[in-house]
Amino acid sequence: MMRRLSKVLAIAAGFHAFCCPILAHHGNAAYDELKPLTLAGKVTRFMWSNPHTMIYFDVKDEKGGVVHWTVETLSPAKLARAGWTEDAIKRGDEVTLIFSPAKDGKPAGFLQRIVFHDGRQLGMLEHPQ
Repeated sequence: MMRRLSKVLAIAAGFHAFCCPILAHHGNAAYDELKPLTLAGKVTRFMWSNPHTMIYFDVKDEKGGVVHWTVETLSPAKLARAGWTEDAIKRGDEVTLIFSPAKDGKPAGFLQRIVFHDGRQLGMLEHPQ
């Protein structure tokens, strides 16, 4: 009986150790929220999917080259509550993104607001203007 209980506890402990990191959420620690970055570019892809909707866009650098950026947003459900839709952003849209850049210097960030060429804006928590 004691041996069986030990096996069950060992399996439960192993399961717990394996699953807890999977369920953990990383938060926004990778992004510098104190130094927002504003970049204008062209959307190359908009992924409306869980756990985070992603915006991919290209920006020309000072040498005329193209830098491929990735900006993370909230989940589709949270964005929908803020007025977003699955087709709110389209490939080819000329946009200005205001976001918290990655601390490691990679071309990535976490969105604060997106401004379209016509002046329309989408934010993370407020309704669109």
